[in-house]
Amino acid sequence: MMAAVRSFLQRIAAIFYTRTLFYTRTQKSEHNMSSTRRPLIVGNWKMNLDHREATYFVQKLAWLLRDAHFDYEDCDIALLPPFTSIRSVQVLVEADRLHVDYGAQTVSVTAQGAFTGDVSADMLSALGCRYVLVGHSERRRYHSDDDANLVDQVRAVLADGMQPILCVGEGYEERREGIELDYAVGQVEDITRDLSEEDARKMIIAYEPVWAIGTGLVATPQSAQDAAAAIRTHLTRTYSPETAQTVRILYGGSVTAQNATLIMNEARDMDGFLIGGASLNPEEFSSIIRLTHKAAKKRV
Repeated sequence: MMAAVRSFLQRIAAIFYTRTLFYTRTQKSEHNMSSTRRPLIVGNWKMNLDHREATYFVQKLAWLLRDAHFDYEDCDIALLPPFTSIRSVQVLVEADRLHVDYGAQTVSVTAQGAFTGDVSADMLSALGCRYVLVGHSERRRYHSDDDANLVDQVRAVLADGMQPILCVGEGYEERREGIELDYAVGQVEDITRDLSEEDARKMIIAYEPVWAIGTGLVATPQSAQDAAAAIRTHLTRTYSPETAQTVRILYGGSVTAQNATLIMNEARDMDGFLIGGASLNPEEFSSIIRLTHKAAKKRV
């Protein structure tokens, strides 16, 4: 009985800590608005790096950024390990007091019960997760992540005090037909249409053209800017200019140290990156972080 009570109290404490951390950082981010939205660089490890490899990666990344005298004060960094590595990342981040956030790549829409293989939002919150990826194209393609499911995922993530990173983006066919902007904006609308303005401001949107993911192809900076601007226009019409200027929008799709600066310099409505393959190499990932931070500071 006492063990159950302790477990319950630990979970409540973890949720309270996560929500407090989120509220503090969101207030700081919203205070500065448009040109000084905090850049965010997110590494999506997908099904890579076990718990031992994850520990090494985080240590190496911290060393690289320390040696580069990186300033964490106005830049957010997040890692999305597979479920089995989240606890290892948590332990290292908390023990060494690292300025790195972490989260999960997906979440169940249910809180508990007979759902074999599922992981709930409150379980992730209890691990100190700040972010949860929602609607990545690989989840849409290979799993049952349709719009109705994604709406419930967003609600579950928000209810447990974390931030959803909603992935949107067109495939090759939509781009060939010239409807890529309508398609991406339509995905945003389908998932967020019932959100309050308060919850909408907590969203992060990642524009990832499906044809660019893992292919080596990358959208031009102008294409990335057009997508981000279209999403902000939609948020302005649906909610308010303040909300549109608060929500951070990331670009994803074959991001490297070679193209990160160009995208940040020319796609000024983009606030950072959601990175796949390049986030598995600590040297490459740290380089992208530093280049993104440098480019963002020039906007002020």
